[in-house]
Amino acid sequence: MPSLISQPNTVLKGTVRVPGDKSISHRSLMLASLAVGTSEVTGLLEGEDVLATAAAMRAMGATIDRLGEGHWRISGVGVGGLMEPDDVIDMGNSGTSTRLIMGLIASHPITVTMTGDASLRGRPMGRVTVPLTQVGASFSAREDKYLPLTVTGTAMPMPLDYTPPMASAQVKSAVLLAGLNTPGITRVRERVATRDHTERMLSAMGADITVTEEDGLRTVSLVGQPELRPISLDVPGDISSAAFLLVAASIVPGSDVTIENVGLNPLRTGIVAALQAMGADIEIVNERQLGGEPVGDLHVKAARLHGVDSLPVDPSTMIDEFPVLFCAAAVAEGPSRFTGLEELRVKESDRLAVMAAGLKANGIAVEELPDGLVVPGAGGRVPGGGRVETHLDHRIAMSFSVLGQMAEAPITIDDARPIQTSFPVFIDLMKGLGAGLSL
Repeated sequence: MPSLISQPNTVLKGTVRVPGDKSISHRSLMLASLAVGTSEVTGLLEGEDVLATAAAMRAMGATIDRLGEGHWRISGVGVGGLMEPDDVIDMGNSGTSTRLIMGLIASHPITVTMTGDASLRGRPMGRVTVPLTQVGASFSAREDKYLPLTVTGTAMPMPLDYTPPMASAQVKSAVLLAGLNTPGITRVRERVATRDHTERMLSAMGADITVTEEDGLRTVSLVGQPELRPISLDVPGDISSAAFLLVAASIVPGSDVTIENVGLNPLRTGIVAALQAMGADIEIVNERQLGGEPVGDLHVKAARLHGVDSLPVDPSTMIDEFPVLFCAAAVAEGPSRFTGLEELRVKESDRLAVMAAGLKANGIAVEELPDGLVVPGAGGRVPGGGRVETHLDHRIAMSFSVLGQMAEAPITIDDARPIQTSFPVFIDLMKGLGAGLSL
């Protein structure tokens, strides 16, 4: 396993672009595979998670070709046209691919067996199988909730009117994707609005989908069995990837970094508001629309961060960015308290436990709560010198790569390979800005 050493080098300066948004990349491959005609996507993230989505959709009948770096062509089979694959589908580390594709399969009369790496096989799928069973699909899973899992879709799907018990864009999207090949109207009612890339892309492709407020709930309604139009899409940069650069440039004194062409979907930008609440100097410039999504450039300069007792954002708008925010809090002046984060325990790893262990190994006396962390800020450099166990979690690896830039002694990350799942150029990009990273 290639370990990664992170230690201070110099200030971070430059103008960069991060890879395409992972959520949009996944959905562009899935929905283009159900369109009638040929779609072209540029700026597609070519991390291992998205490549797993491409392979899965190919296995179910779509024609998907890579034309060049980030440039892909997809010829769809039409809604209802998915075919049964010849073999087990390996989803690698991608929970998003797995849960969303389960939604697609649920309303097609095919049987598909899915597996994944050790991390994905340890992540529960019950939150998706419960509503999809109501559609009419059946599931056979290890311990009734883990991969390997076999899903058998139904030839007579029933439209759902579903209110997820938790805020989850994956659950919402899985139900909506099942609704694509279901007669009638599928509705998902959210107590807390979650990222809406699925709704935006379906609308752009001609689906009859509406969003209303009913009885205090955000209600998404989809009329089933549309003929989806092919798309021509330029995927904006992933704000979840940009988050690592935002924190790094904020905490390393003297840094000045511009990140161009970042997706600024308002249900995804919690990390910007959270860092600004801690005193970060982040300016959004050159705002524009790209493929139905708001986009802009982020200019960030180093600032003296301070701890926070509560954040002015809903956790669902930045759930994947909390690990690197914990690292920002470790460097900040004064303690920070983060709660309401139970969702982090069922990600690629138990991110609360793994982050707490990594911070403690590097001299930060963090307190782990059932639903969050209390992080005592060091007011500058952290002791460092510890070894971080990533548990195959890409965001853990990248978060401690950022923290190492403000450590008195080098931080060792046990395995750099998981970074390939979402941000293949992360190490080179960070080194290009001036970070001290070495394999």
